[in-house]
Amino acid sequence: MGAHRRKCDWCGSGTPIVRDMDPVNTDYQYWCEECARALIIKGDPIETYRELEGEPIYGRLLDEHCTLKRFYSFATA
Repeated sequence: MGAHRRKCDWCGSGTPIVRDMDPVNTDYQYWCEECARALIIKGDPIETYRELEGEPIYGRLLDEHCTLKRFYSFATA
């Protein structure tokens, strides 16, 4: 299935912007912007991730909403 056809693993309707490269549960790897924002606000951000849209959308969400000072890893390739 191509990335453009995939839906968010959590809500089942949003277009994924980020992939969790080290998920606790492999059923939840792809996250849309709204669900990813909710994870960050809840205090459970994705730590090792890959942006899917070519823009740092998730990185901006981390900057805007994450109050914890952790090291996050942008996965390449």
